[in-house]
Amino acid sequence: MSRNIPARKPWCLALAAGLTLAAISGFTGCDAKAPPPAAPPAAEAEGLPRVTPEGHLDRAQPKLRTMRLYVGAHELITELCTNDVQRMTGMMFRTNLAENEAMLFVFPWPHRASFYMKNTRVPLSAAYLDPEGVIREIHDLHPGDLQGKEAKVDNIQYVLETTQGWFQRRNLGPGAVVRTEEGTLPQTFFKRR
Repeated sequence: MSRNIPARKPWCLALAAGLTLAAISGFTGCDAKAPPPAAPPAAEAEGLPRVTPEGHLDRAQPKLRTMRLYVGAHELITELCTNDVQRMTGMMFRTNLAENEAMLFVFPWPHRASFYMKNTRVPLSAAYLDPEGVIREIHDLHPGDLQGKEAKVDNIQYVLETTQGWFQRRNLGPGAVVRTEEGTLPQTFFKRR
């Protein structure tokens, strides 16, 4: 004989599974002793940088892959931050940035960017660029400032950091286009032709 059993919603099943797991954890975790500390990871044992719980390295990241960028007629030798750890670490712990050097943060999709200066000692200017590589905003960033400089728009896909005042000294501002030695930013980083 069969009975009509109402179909359960997926969130109900997830909630029930979560409550069951929490109950089991509660019964076994009250008096249990913590496991002995694990051996330090190889990177820590060898003195190499390691990723902090916040997602950035615990010291300056090694020099990243570079590429020539052009802002108008001006050239920059630019380090490329293309993954989460590189983007989270950026210029942290670095002590200098030459006038013709920069760092480009490449994000997988457009968003409302916000940059701050945790563990950063070098005064910077940050140009917020749209998906086509057009500068939309430029913000000056000051060492140690934890107040993020949030973009006014939500279509920022790249951020270009230079020495503070670099854009102003060259009379560059919103509307200027950033290109690479390989073409436009979308062509270079997202293979759009």
